[in-house]
Amino acid sequence: MLWTRLPLYGLSKPSTGGWKPLLFDGGAFHLKGTAELARAWLVLRLCACPHLVTHGLAVQAWSQRLLGSRLSGTLLRASFYGQFVAGETAEEVRGCVQQLKALRLLPLLAVPTEEEPDSTAKTSEAWYEGNLNTMLRCVDWSRALVDTSGAARNSLMQLKVTALTSIQLCKELSAWIQRPTGSSELSPERLAEAMDSGQNLQLSYLSTKQNQHLQASLRRLHRVAQHARAQHVRLLVDAEYTFINPALSRFVAALALRWNRPEEGGPWVWNTYQAYLKGTHTRLERDAEAAHRAGLAFGVKLVRGAYLDKEKALTQLRGKEDCVQPDYEATSRSYSRCLELMLRRVSQHGPLCHLMVASHNEESVRQATKRMWELGIPLDGPVCFGQLLGMCDHVSLALGQAGYVVYKSIPYGCLEEVIPYLIRRAQENRSVLQGVRREQALLSQELWRRLLGRKA
Repeated sequence: MLWTRLPLYGLSKPSTGGWKPLLFDGGAFHLKGTAELARAWLVLRLCACPHLVTHGLAVQAWSQRLLGSRLSGTLLRASFYGQFVAGETAEEVRGCVQQLKALRLLPLLAVPTEEEPDSTAKTSEAWYEGNLNTMLRCVDWSRALVDTSGAARNSLMQLKVTALTSIQLCKELSAWIQRPTGSSELSPERLAEAMDSGQNLQLSYLSTKQNQHLQASLRRLHRVAQHARAQHVRLLVDAEYTFINPALSRFVAALALRWNRPEEGGPWVWNTYQAYLKGTHTRLERDAEAAHRAGLAFGVKLVRGAYLDKEKALTQLRGKEDCVQPDYEATSRSYSRCLELMLRRVSQHGPLCHLMVASHNEESVRQATKRMWELGIPLDGPVCFGQLLGMCDHVSLALGQAGYVVYKSIPYGCLEEVIPYLIRRAQENRSVLQGVRREQALLSQELWRRLLGRKA
């Protein structure tokens, strides 16, 4: 099938020849070792078990009591930790990145530190300050681990705002932002000015202690963004729950005013848009146009979303209107519309508009690659793809071998800290984990081929 559309993107040459759909048939598995494939098959099969995911923390505790911490830890390192985590030390992370680089994949480092909404642990300014130092170190690692000599080789890292500020404060701010006249005190301009000047921002509806925490939080966010800009690392800010997202987006908007100006070479701060929310397309269109009018660069990580079950439960509990899409099919339609919107904006605004297609869905990836060709967006342009480390390798490898820019989100850290983080992510991404049957089948097919000595 040949396409004859003329390229609209004129800053770099698009790929030549007719567009051909990529084959996500596991053919690129030949690049990986048999032990890696066997581990992937076993771990993904276990992750597809709903009961294991639901009771993951209890299973981990039971394993430690029955086997002892050392043996339990060894088994976890050989399985789940080894599959989804880059390592604990700088050397281990570097080794993982080198393996990705050999496969034409890039790292997107993620610090597995966050405050959970239902957590009973007490946080303090010292805890957030410790997280700040961890984030700054992550910036340094992100810069050191990627060869940025090529135009497409941007260093990226994920930033979770609730590692630097409390969920309770974000809830308070979000509630005020959503009031008809309650958000003027918390404008992005005021936040950006407070970040830049370091002057105290006193909000009338916060207590003295809350205002102090807000100021400290703004300082931490500003320090991370400032250091990331100095190290040429782009920050992809994670979206979280709907009841705190308005505050997170306001923080991102403030950072964007300072760091996404064209003269800064931005966008250095990207926001994440969750397609499973009903209002995402409208909000994305509004934010993109607002950034354009303000003369700012605009960076977007587009995801389906990870909190569908919890959001539905919270909506029912509070008796509010359901803000999430009714099912996975509706979410996919929403993702497709948002993807089309952003690809068109990239084709029109070039380097001032960046997009990460963060998806494990083969059809979404095919749509993106086809539209990139039709719109003349080059493979090494401002559109990249993202998947989780240890998952969807049949898609990641195929994209990388075809010349697309692909990042793998890789958490790192000690076993005790990362395993609970992985279990929470698994519980939030049940729909993704239950949809890995095709990848399991492709892994099984490749393993049988090797066992029987057949040629690829």
